[in-house]
Amino acid sequence: MTVQNLVDDFLQHLRHERGQSDNTVRTYAALLGRFTAWAQRNGLADWQVVELKHLMSFLQHERARPPAREPETSPKRLSSESLYLEIAALRAFYKFAENEKLMPHNAAEHLSLPRRWKRLPRSLTSAEMDRLLTPEIPETGETLRDQAILELAYASGLRLSELKNLRLEQLHLEAAFINVIGKGNKERVVPAGRKAVEALQRYLEAGRPKLVTARSPANVFLTRRGGAFAAVTLWLRIKRRAQRAGIGRNITPHMLRHSFATHLLERGADLRVIQELLGHANISTTEIYTHVTGNRLQEIHRKFHPRSG
Repeated sequence: MTVQNLVDDFLQHLRHERGQSDNTVRTYAALLGRFTAWAQRNGLADWQVVELKHLMSFLQHERARPPAREPETSPKRLSSESLYLEIAALRAFYKFAENEKLMPHNAAEHLSLPRRWKRLPRSLTSAEMDRLLTPEIPETGETLRDQAILELAYASGLRLSELKNLRLEQLHLEAAFINVIGKGNKERVVPAGRKAVEALQRYLEAGRPKLVTARSPANVFLTRRGGAFAAVTLWLRIKRRAQRAGIGRNITPHMLRHSFATHLLERGADLRVIQELLGHANISTTEIYTHVTGNRLQEIHRKFHPRSG
């Protein structure tokens, strides 16, 4: 079987049997696409001839190249995070081929993953969140929609993709909760606070009807033209709202989600509960927030304890 055909089978497996999101499948396709292109340039047309030494040569090649969109002459090199993802993709692909008995041996079995440096998530302060959540005037269909998006993102810790894909039938506002379809099509039930419920009800009554058209989908949040949001368009709305609220620092797509988790933990919420609310498969993913709140506790101690200086 050719290199590319086997990769295509793996991507189908991710999508249909593992239920991975389109974003995850696209990421794996891009990462493995780099290897298949390199393999073809080096005369490796069949997976049966690929050995560990070839995988190592590919990774050496990747380590030495500049990042995408950088000129060939750029002194910048691929980050350790990018290399980590490429190794993880190769290992996952080979594990699939081994399990399906599509290859006689697992050439990536001894590829070791480098220690991954975890970036501490940045979150907004409570004061910044208050500024961001102050309703804008005049009240229009778009400002009501944006208010509902922000209130729900902060109240329930939703991912950007979960916000843009949220549908009307997933709302249960009378009981103050929503059904969320997360990564890998996994469903979870998330409570929505009083403020979020009020903002959603106001938007659904007075905002969404001004945006809806005959062709509008059942998505909760609609664009000015009545369509579903693209991720980048939705995020630009939130960034501009933050700028208008006087928040000077750069806002990232995950920052409201990080703020949700960090503020819950700072106020004593159990880490396992936060894991469930965020939809993390592993507690280790959620544990990064303990480092954030630990730093915050040290800061408070230094500032207020009489013998900390």
